[in-house]
Amino acid sequence: MRLRLLAAAAMALVALPAIAADLGMTITKRIPGPDGGWDYVNLSADGRTMLVSRTDGVMTIDLASGAVNPHLVAAARTHGTVTVPNSKIGMVTSTTTGGALLFDAATGAVTTTIKTGTKPDAAAYDPATGMLLVMDNAGGGVAVIDPKAQKLVGTVAVAGALESAAVDGKGSVYVNVEDKGEIAVIDVAARKIVRTIKLADCEEPGGLALTKQGYLVAACANSRAKVVEAKSGKLLADIAIGSRPDAVIYDAGRDRAYVPTGGDGALTAIDTTGVPRAIGVVPTQKGSRTGAVDPATGNVYLPAARFAPAEAGQRPKAIPGSFEVLVVGH
Repeated sequence: MRLRLLAAAAMALVALPAIAADLGMTITKRIPGPDGGWDYVNLSADGRTMLVSRTDGVMTIDLASGAVNPHLVAAARTHGTVTVPNSKIGMVTSTTTGGALLFDAATGAVTTTIKTGTKPDAAAYDPATGMLLVMDNAGGGVAVIDPKAQKLVGTVAVAGALESAAVDGKGSVYVNVEDKGEIAVIDVAARKIVRTIKLADCEEPGGLALTKQGYLVAACANSRAKVVEAKSGKLLADIAIGSRPDAVIYDAGRDRAYVPTGGDGALTAIDTTGVPRAIGVVPTQKGSRTGAVDPATGNVYLPAARFAPAEAGQRPKAIPGSFEVLVVGH
């Protein structure tokens, strides 16, 4: 058994081609929403609501009824949204305000605005300390916010452009450092970096997820997904993905990670039950690069829009009326 596992692990380190396997998954529904850009998609702490960060605030989808609230929170250029378990407290980051907005998760009313840094981006909640975390994508550093006191209580100095974060529930948070190709491991209570994990041949790691086995899955801009052991930093798998990844979506119940790629409109599925391996690719839609999973059904929610051909020197513009959230399932 040990020899077979070692052989399988060695094979997983070889660059794997995209697999067009039939996972039995397809786009089963399209949920329309107002025009505008989007960034991270997060699941509420109670697992009942999908939170979509938009250019004009936070859009929500009730997973049971499918009801959409296009503007739960009104805010400009939002990025990461989280809610605090067993409370009515939510937080969304906004580059316009240069910080975080704390809001009532039931009404969307903003209660407090907290300055955190130059370009607040990803957001997370650490259950071990009860703190909210804001990653700065420009100035570096992780802001630590006490949701009960509604104030900034500290900052962890981390140099570089910080992207997605993953918490282990034991007081550690793992953060992708985009411009350094590494993961910073942070002790939240101590407010310090304890070590870094270098991601070899990983350009601009964006999306990040932590599996229940303690595997970190990082999505790299050079069309690779690197899977490393969080404890040791050992590389477990190097998996080919599509172009323009921006998130890693982990389904703990099914022990599977998904990497949506907006450049080619694909969703790569990675099995993490044993040696991590790609098990299939689901066609989605170009531009669908972030998302989240419904833990009850296993359905993956991916914001998307259709784009007109780009004019010279400009980015492609979304076609009016085309924004929607794709639901990928069985």
